[in-house]
Amino acid sequence: MTSKTPDLETAYALRTPEESRRLYAEWAGNYDSSFAAREDYQLHIHTARAFVAAGGQGPVLDVGAGTGLCGAVLSDLGVGPIDATDISAEMLDQAMRKDIYRDAIAADLTVGVPAPAGSYSGIVSSGTFTTGHVGPDALDELLRLARHGAQFALSINAQHFQAAGFADKFDSLRARNIQSFTLKETRIYGDLAAGPHKDDIALIALFEKT
Repeated sequence: MTSKTPDLETAYALRTPEESRRLYAEWAGNYDSSFAAREDYQLHIHTARAFVAAGGQGPVLDVGAGTGLCGAVLSDLGVGPIDATDISAEMLDQAMRKDIYRDAIAADLTVGVPAPAGSYSGIVSSGTFTTGHVGPDALDELLRLARHGAQFALSINAQHFQAAGFADKFDSLRARNIQSFTLKETRIYGDLAAGPHKDDIALIALFEKT
């Protein structure tokens, strides 16, 4: 177990996949109450709604699914089937208890997801492309997993977007294998948030695989 207290600052300071596994193994049991509810986390709602508004449909892969917050919103909106993937098996255990996922796949996105190419008509991610977590190089693996015409809705922390080179990556992808690319700015937290990150912004990248 990690000696660090599971919280947002610790999560943003993660540097290795093993650090991520340790932190989220410890955090999984009370993540929904100690973080999502307490901080008025809203990004998963915005991301799921943006996916549906763009015409997204299943089968969907929920990337960095965590405890299933985004998947639950997708399910409520009538989207399915949904598979979950996350680096933390413990977080996936919590997600599967919500009875909304068809399957759970424990995987490090930067290494690869053990699923066949072209498995999904939709790819959704909320909270994974952020500081201390996953950068733009992982987009290639998500495109491998997607069918032609698949709809993507990926939330990206706005500061991370600039610092990690997402703009250049998307420029490259637009020249090769994505279309209908837009960025939607949204708040990560709701009006009840009170912490130092209460005003943080995310960009929801919406696009289709050509």
